[in-house]
Amino acid sequence: MALYAAAAAVLAGVDSRQGSLKGLVYASRFQNVKQLYALVCETRRYSAVLDAVIAGAGLLRAERKLRPPLAKVLVYELLLGRGFRGGGGRWKPLLSRHQARLKAELARLKVHRGVSRNEDLLDVGCRPGQASQVPRFVRVNTLKTCSDNVIDYFKRQGFSYQGRASSLEDLRALKGKCFLLDPLLSELLVFPGQTDLHDHPLYVAGHLILQDKASCLPALLLDPPPGSHVIDACAAPGNKTSHLAALLKNQGKIFAFDLDAKRLACMATLLAQTGVSCCQLAEEDFLAVSPSDQRYRQVQYILLDPSCSGSGMVTRQLEEPGAAAPSKERLQALAGFQLRALCHALTFPALQRLVYSTCSLCQEENEDVVRDALQQSAGTFRLAPVLPSWPHRGLSTFPGAEHCLRASPETTLTGGFFIAVLERAEEPSLTGRNISTGTYTQRSHKEKEEAV
Repeated sequence: MALYAAAAAVLAGVDSRQGSLKGLVYASRFQNVKQLYALVCETRRYSAVLDAVIAGAGLLRAERKLRPPLAKVLVYELLLGRGFRGGGGRWKPLLSRHQARLKAELARLKVHRGVSRNEDLLDVGCRPGQASQVPRFVRVNTLKTCSDNVIDYFKRQGFSYQGRASSLEDLRALKGKCFLLDPLLSELLVFPGQTDLHDHPLYVAGHLILQDKASCLPALLLDPPPGSHVIDACAAPGNKTSHLAALLKNQGKIFAFDLDAKRLACMATLLAQTGVSCCQLAEEDFLAVSPSDQRYRQVQYILLDPSCSGSGMVTRQLEEPGAAAPSKERLQALAGFQLRALCHALTFPALQRLVYSTCSLCQEENEDVVRDALQQSAGTFRLAPVLPSWPHRGLSTFPGAEHCLRASPETTLTGGFFIAVLERAEEPSLTGRNISTGTYTQRSHKEKEEAV
């Protein structure tokens, strides 16, 4: 099966330092990027366990044409994963010949280490911590369907719909085939964390987007009404762009920029799959985009989610088990770029509202960048107070920082994230979207903040 060959190639590339795990996944040209990424991450997390099982069972001695990276992927799928997908192709009969020995070796390893669960075989740095509590968030793509139709579809498949969640405890209690509607986002469904929907027909058809709740907040809080012109400054891989298009109802324009050609190609596929028709993609450095260019004279909304350390990503511990915190030098370099990008965005003449977001937990990339950009804007922009009931606020490093939002597995049951909403200090009333109801009304941002 192509999935297993692609996963083995990525593992081999990571081991030989040909590139980062995520970069090699995108470069693989495998169609289902998220499925490949998940399989590679899990196989890598169990790498030491798989090496021990494969060696103990003598698999590579018996099957001399089987290379170690592919053996790892196949044994992971047989013993620890979902079982062979799509019938397993020619690999299923090959592994079946050794299945009894492999299972016996895994059981022997557990007895030797005095554990009963597969996870307990992992080194401490590779074990899931609070991140393992994060549920599976699924955004309904309203360009193609609606929440009611998707809920009915899952119910017909034997899932039990529990209604709208009222607290984080409702999300923590999810198990089995139960699912909920998120308490804040009316197009976000919530499943138990181990729910795998990568092969689900609604996902394959672009009706569902597998997107963490925190990652859904930037587009929601940018809040562009249909007909708006929007810039997505660092757009790939495209989940936020597709969310913007859904909020716009494909009416208006999204100018999406990214420098990475391979990621941009994957993004083009995702946008086509999800029915986005209002987006213009450009392989271009946002810092080189001129605010005086007449193409962007009507841009009132900018979403800026720049490159960051990724220290808040739930998947980071899978890509880099036991990874250390980013170095001071790397944080300084990243923060320098982020500040340049944010200050550049604030120079677009028609800009009224901007969302700055990162998947970082580091103050240097978050509050410090926002503080410095506001100082450089000389009072032209201010922080907008949003989602007053959100439990995790910005660090109190400067006056108004409490208007920023933070997210983490511990406090919000999401990936680690930071969001700041900046708005022009003196602005006319704009057509806005009531985040609570999804309806459009003519009102000022001050009224919108009170509504939220």
